Amino acid sequence: MDTQVIIVGAGPVGLTLAIDLGRRGVRCILLEQKAAPQFLPKMERCNARTMEIYRRMGLAQKIRDAGFPRDVPMDVFIVTSLVDPPLLHLPYPSVAQAQAEIASRNDGTLPLEPYQLISQYTLEPLLKSVADSMPTIDVRYGCEFQGFEQDQGSVRARVKRGSTIEELRADYLVGCDGGSSLVRRQLGIKLQGDANLMQFRQALYKCDDLFDRIPIGKGRHYHVADAQATFLIVQDSTKHFTLHSVVDTDADMATMFEKTVAMPVQYEMLSVGQWRQNLLLADKYSDGRIFLAGDAVHLVIPTGGLGMNSGVGDANDLSWKLAATLQGWGGQKLLESYEIERRQIGAHNVEASRQASRGRRAWRAMYKPNIRDNTPEGAETRANLTRVANVEQRKSNEMIGAELGYRYVGSPVIFAEDGEGPPHEFMTYVPTTWPGARLPHVWLVDGTALHDKIGDGYTLLRLAGSEANSAPLARSFAEFGAHFAVLDINEERPRELYGCDLLLLRPDLHVVWRGNSLPGEAGKLAALATGH
Repeated sequence: MDTQVIIVGAGPVGLTLAIDLGRRGVRCILLEQKAAPQFLPKMERCNARTMEIYRRMGLAQKIRDAGFPRDVPMDVFIVTSLVDPPLLHLPYPSVAQAQAEIASRNDGTLPLEPYQLISQYTLEPLLKSVADSMPTIDVRYGCEFQGFEQDQGSVRARVKRGSTIEELRADYLVGCDGGSSLVRRQLGIKLQGDANLMQFRQALYKCDDLFDRIPIGKGRHYHVADAQATFLIVQDSTKHFTLHSVVDTDADMATMFEKTVAMPVQYEMLSVGQWRQNLLLADKYSDGRIFLAGDAVHLVIPTGGLGMNSGVGDANDLSWKLAATLQGWGGQKLLESYEIERRQIGAHNVEASRQASRGRRAWRAMYKPNIRDNTPEGAETRANLTRVANVEQRKSNEMIGAELGYRYVGSPVIFAEDGEGPPHEFMTYVPTTWPGARLPHVWLVDGTALHDKIGDGYTLLRLAGSEANSAPLARSFAEFGAHFAVLDINEERPRELYGCDLLLLRPDLHVVWRGNSLPGEAGKLAALATGH
């Protein structure tokens, strides 16, 4: 074998997967057709769950240091221009404010890490520098992936570099190669759903003094109430901006920027491109030794910010399962569970994005050309649009349920409790330890986070002085060769929040099982958790 895992595509998802595999000791080759990361706008926010994942990888603070200033609010505005009084101002806390709120509350309803605005053209080079520094990862830019063959024991990938074509052999291959994924297409896997709902142009501008001069207030999104669905996004440097608008030509994007800003500024339009709104989900996430992650299997409208963040969730789920299988302790059902777990979340997030985009279309439908008129009719148009937007725009910006509240249902490596379990909600998050859910964040008495006490293997959490005999469970995990630890937390708050004395957690902090006493046959629980 040339390596253990070949990853096709070095966007944030492929890079995250490579880094997480690398830190688990798995050798991988990361292939990217581009010669280097490009200065093009795509995603611009890591949500709370993504930042929790990056915290466990030791990257959260690096990302914050490179991103949007921590003291700038994340407010959202609906405007007629940047100089007119806003129709609607939705305040959202800065990272510093969100961190202070998280530090002051201990009811499990908040994440351990708040969101972070960081542009993809900043995040990709940062992640690449981390991957480049790891001896387990071979990062290869300027390599065109041309196809693969697989058999029962390996995958062979054809790669063109310059005029040379070589064949690489690995145990597994993962396609993180975007919405037009060649890996997915070669597998014959179809995308189902709604394609090409709207087509926008997107332009990137450099304007050094605009952010400081915006008279209506600092924020991250400025939605323009017009007929072109225009919206302006502040990028992480606060010196760069992207504008999206439904216009006919690239040149129109300069006109729309000047119309939106509505005050004299010096700017440079760096790039213009087109993109389409899609709500699509792949029929399958894997085939044999080939796996797919990120936009290769789910394409969502950016409303709600669930695109790249869903892909990081895919990488987080797949990395430890690939490592477990390659290290010999993961059973057959462990890798099979990847598609079962992540495809349902992909479907869930497609629907969340659909709800958010419907909300945005609802308030935009209230637009009339008289919206700027100083007349009773113009005032009525503004009032109606604002009233609807105050409800509907929130669906794009308050997706905490989709971010934190997802859980894996019907997974063969999660213990199935009786009953339906808590519902999946998009906009509200109720902490739960129902098997399959992410363990809610809680602070300990010494000020540390319980999440930070949990290692990268399986963990039995013993609460409130429980003296349950963990030795049989430890022996069972040891027989499979899986890392297992016991964490005793004799404090009232975690026991009160989590609702039981014992929780079995897996490496990604999702709950496998919970109870007040261990089951009589510990071997069966260990076998289930490890995919045997």
